[in-house]
Amino acid sequence: MPFAPEHETFRDSVRTFVEREIAPHVNAWDEAESFPRALYRRAAEMGLLGLGYPESLGGTPADGWYRLVATEEIARAGSGGLLASLFSHSIGLPPIVAHGSPALQRRIVPEVLAGAKIAALAITEPGGGSDVARLRTGARRDGKEWVIDGEKTFITSGMRADWITLAVRTGGPGAAGISLIAVPGDAPGLTRSPLAKMGWWCSDTAQLRFDGVRVPLDHLIGDEGAGFRMIMQNFNGERLLMSAGAIAFAQVCLDEAIDWARQRKTFGAALVEHQVIRHKLMDMRMRIASARAWLHALVERREAGDTGPEWVADLCLLKNHATQTMQHAADQAVQILGGMGFMRGTKCERIYREAKVMMIGGGAEEIMKELAARQLGL
Repeated sequence: MPFAPEHETFRDSVRTFVEREIAPHVNAWDEAESFPRALYRRAAEMGLLGLGYPESLGGTPADGWYRLVATEEIARAGSGGLLASLFSHSIGLPPIVAHGSPALQRRIVPEVLAGAKIAALAITEPGGGSDVARLRTGARRDGKEWVIDGEKTFITSGMRADWITLAVRTGGPGAAGISLIAVPGDAPGLTRSPLAKMGWWCSDTAQLRFDGVRVPLDHLIGDEGAGFRMIMQNFNGERLLMSAGAIAFAQVCLDEAIDWARQRKTFGAALVEHQVIRHKLMDMRMRIASARAWLHALVERREAGDTGPEWVADLCLLKNHATQTMQHAADQAVQILGGMGFMRGTKCERIYREAKVMMIGGGAEEIMKELAARQLGL
């Protein structure tokens, strides 16, 4: 196992946190289509939000294994919506930390890592998803301000984000004209509309409209025209965490299916005593084990500094493999639970509904295959 004793100690504390403060409430939060904002502060107090961020900004130095542990343990509650929104800063903050000015970092990052503010990333537009280079939301200079017009959609934490890392077009067509700007959630001219979804019910997902939204010029993140490169780098971190989450959710489905198969009796015997059920469980375990081994190998390579084209290609393919594993495990778990698997309140029912967004978000399967091939020079 790649985890050191200190990682396992951390795992125990996160597991206790999940069992006490998340798992008992997940079903109610899903039905309410929201979870308490106070949970951000509690997660921050546990050190979960600041993992891997600079101490100078309120973070906690941590290697990639700590983030993996946190993802796995939060996923044990069986709610992708909770995981997505509670950690939306993990895709909203990295460009600011890596490329923002010191003043911009101090203005945004510490409060988010403390759980006092919420950060989101806004890239996708109604007219296009994975084709980032053609985004149309524009930002033009007017004196000492940027004036922003356009729309974004499918934005996680979009309804209550206090800071939005926004992809805009500040230049000509194509990738070279894209920049990133930090937009306050209370900026005049910003309107938000909630979106109803098949899954991730407790995660707020929004469509955002920018009508003459003005922000200071110093809210530009990094250099003008460098946004596309930053977005592509940010996708790598997102895809790695999504892969970890998908594998963890697959494990949750397997665990629930095993528990049910041991308890449920048909034709005078427990389900697990039927060969066909045991084989389903072993197929699930086989896929999970292979995906997890690949994930660990990629994390190990990343920790060693190997993030070249071959690593990126493998990450894209892992994201597909991990989410397909999640889909398979959810489908088989629901089949094993039978009627109960169709009832709201079981973990596998919720994960079944959430599998598709994992296969689309962060780059759809088809895009992942194409990007992997290009990284390998094919």
